[in-house]
Amino acid sequence: MSLLKAQDIVGGYTKTDTILKGVSLEAGGGEIVAVLGPNGAGKSTLLKAIAGQLDVREGSVQLDNDNIAGLKPREIAQAGVAYVPQEANVFPTMSIRENLEIGGYLAPQHASQRIEETFERFPMLGEKRREAARTLSGGQRQVLAVAIALMVAPKVLLLDEPSAGLSPVATGDLFETIRSIRDSGVAIVLVEQNALDALDLADRAYILTAGNNHIDGEAKALAADPDVRRAFLGG
Repeated sequence: MSLLKAQDIVGGYTKTDTILKGVSLEAGGGEIVAVLGPNGAGKSTLLKAIAGQLDVREGSVQLDNDNIAGLKPREIAQAGVAYVPQEANVFPTMSIRENLEIGGYLAPQHASQRIEETFERFPMLGEKRREAARTLSGGQRQVLAVAIALMVAPKVLLLDEPSAGLSPVATGDLFETIRSIRDSGVAIVLVEQNALDALDLADRAYILTAGNNHIDGEAKALAADPDVRRAFLGG
């Protein structure tokens, strides 16, 4: 059963700007779903639409069968959808602990306990808890961004290009973190520019072109499909 279901989404950044032209996507608990496609296909725009960062002019976004389209971003986060943008996803001058405290603002109950649990889950953050986020490496900063999102105990985690600018080693470590979150039962929707790495990480994938669904299916099957590889994966 799908935990998140976006259906026939139409929208863009202005009333005259239609980037998404009827895109649909589903994700179940404990599943990683990759969203792939060329630049301008609408991948990041889809995540923003689900998270309430831009208006959904047509279509619906359902979380546990409740339509959340049209709610404010804060309300969507409180309902259980956490969004991690590609950039500006941590507060660089604040300490790691302060970043987590801000992440827990929308769900203040037991926030201190969740922070301590976060430090146990991500020992690196615990060791650096008093240090400013700007002192972290790129990979460490992305882990912090994900940890901030987890402070609301989300049912769905939306990740926009989490590996952008990271080394292969840092990307591998981050992907292991993402797998561990998936294994805890969270549904993860992931936009990635590196399609092959994303398909290796994901359970299923959607490929978008020009704001429309092009093809979707099991990630391994898409990675092995010669037509898909030739058109979208570089051969």
